[in-house]
Amino acid sequence: MGKQMTEMLKGTLEGIVLTLLAEQPAYGYEITTRIRDHGFTEIAEGTIYALLVRIEQKKLVDVEKVPSEKGPPRKVYSLNAAGTQELEEFWKTWSFLAQHIERLNTNNTDSSTNKEN
Repeated sequence: MGKQMTEMLKGTLEGIVLTLLAEQPAYGYEITTRIRDHGFTEIAEGTIYALLVRIEQKKLVDVEKVPSEKGPPRKVYSLNAAGTQELEEFWKTWSFLAQHIERLNTNNTDSSTNKEN
């Protein structure tokens, strides 16, 4: 993964994780697996665990410790009301940015085409 992709992902990864948790509660490894299933194959597990700590500290999720057959209890994260609100804000912001960036890209493509002619 290139440096530019990595930097862009850093800014959106919280929204991606909150979106997955809005679909269903999950524990860290499960979240990593689901992210990878969506095509983000090079996301490190450690990155997800650090992000989970941050969203827990920001009180965007509720955490339940669930017994595990293989070792210590798992922390299962579920989106709470504050997390839902944060997710809604993320998608509003994403829509705004995507629309305006696409407009810039279209203008840039049109300008490039005009220069070639």
